[in-house]
Amino acid sequence: MTPRERWLAVLAGEKPDRQPCDYWGTAEVTSRLLKDLGCADECALYERLGVDKLVHLAPKHRFATEDTWHMQSLYSIWHIKTTDIAYGEGIGTYTETVAPPLAKATTVAEIDAFDWPDPNDWDTAGFAAQCEPWKGYPILGGCYEQFYLYCRLRGMEQALEDVVANPDIAEAILDHIFQIHYEVIDRTLKAAPGLIDIVYVAEDLGTQESLLMSPRSFRRHLKPRMLKMAEMVHSHGVKVFHHDDGAIRPLIPELIELGIDILNPIQWRCRGMEREALARDFGPKLVFHGGVDNQHTMPFGSPEDVRREVADNIRIFSACRGYVVAPCHNLQANTPTANIVALYDAVKEFGAR
Repeated sequence: MTPRERWLAVLAGEKPDRQPCDYWGTAEVTSRLLKDLGCADECALYERLGVDKLVHLAPKHRFATEDTWHMQSLYSIWHIKTTDIAYGEGIGTYTETVAPPLAKATTVAEIDAFDWPDPNDWDTAGFAAQCEPWKGYPILGGCYEQFYLYCRLRGMEQALEDVVANPDIAEAILDHIFQIHYEVIDRTLKAAPGLIDIVYVAEDLGTQESLLMSPRSFRRHLKPRMLKMAEMVHSHGVKVFHHDDGAIRPLIPELIELGIDILNPIQWRCRGMEREALARDFGPKLVFHGGVDNQHTMPFGSPEDVRREVADNIRIFSACRGYVVAPCHNLQANTPTANIVALYDAVKEFGAR
């Protein structure tokens, strides 16, 4: 089976020839793997490791200075100023917001007057051509992560205050974010019928111990728009991939209600995210994606530790609607190449039908 056929089988509730697996890694990790494993490009890397890579694509924006599938990280078009912060004694960098453009807004009129991006500036008509080089792989063709963007437009502290103390501001900003993304994603799906398998409808609502906001605030401010987005995506025959870091168990029933198909990243060391309980309580309704711990096991464990964890995940999630083996978020630059190879070798060893 091709990588796309494996994913489609799992999403249909069927058993593929082996457990599908995915790759998430920082640019530093990918660059190192290409060198260490002697691969000419990322496609060769996926073939070398046996990865059923979910290819992340999005239409290009004609004025953006960044080139990424993650529409919320086209910071230039949202007027978000950023800086790169080094970590781990210079082994990698992350982009951080330094000047949220809506931080000082106090009225809905100011929100409405902001220079919001025009959906017409995304090249949705050219999206089908972007898919062409990836025949045989599943394609994720659009993304919506409303509160992620909200926090970068408003500042994290102010954003969390808004959902409690400034509901009118919160609703106004979220409405603009939703309307832009809805139009772009709808037009993209119409421009590439049959080519897109999955759309990313995500958030980052968990810490290691608890939620960033109450379920009540989630229901009021985020869930209604996520529901509308999921319904539109499903109307095109496309599945919904939901990424949500951390201890999010209290929200999982809400996410199922709004129609997500795939839940990622399964950070099982976080409070309430034990794998066995998730599989027992939500397995019949979800495809799980991720679950290989990249806070402890991948960077600090041995190849045998990684092998054991992959085997445990495949066993635990075997009775669920489906499971895609993957690291639970991007592999970090301190992760040994030997552990990454061990992850995908273990899929071949334990993931056979």
